[in-house]
Amino acid sequence: MTASESSAKSLNGARGGIHFKTYVLICLMVMFGPLGDALLRKGMLGVGAISNWSPANLAHLFFAVFTSGMIWLGIGSLLGFFVAFTLVLSWADYSYVQPASSFAYALVALLGHYMLGESITPMRWAGVIIICFGVLIVGHTPPRTTDSVAREVTEAVARGGPLGGD
Repeated sequence: MTASESSAKSLNGARGGIHFKTYVLICLMVMFGPLGDALLRKGMLGVGAISNWSPANLAHLFFAVFTSGMIWLGIGSLLGFFVAFTLVLSWADYSYVQPASSFAYALVALLGHYMLGESITPMRWAGVIIICFGVLIVGHTPPRTTDSVAREVTEAVARGGPLGGD
């Protein structure tokens, strides 16, 4: 096996790994982001709205917020989202990650309806369905558009020639 065949094989293997890791982390992002937001909302519903901006009332609100288990679960979930988001951005294009993670909008609507008791109108459901179709389209594109450039550089180095052919 030549050096260029070996590097092409390792690049193809890395690309398969990128796909799997990217899909797993995007799934984690889709779960943790909306769940964290819904938990924060549920926790804040338990704390109550700010009715008075006096220092004593703000101190009471501050204490209630930071002693709420639901809010801490939301913060933990959002930290999980942030870790997954930063990791996936280290090996996949932002123009792929952000649209692909938009499937979270479907989960937001479901959590809003079932966990928070919100009424979701048919127009909102239609919007969620359109977003999900867009996510499917984006999901069929490569997560990293710079792979072709990396392959060209690897092949040029193996040939000992310039980029773009002989």
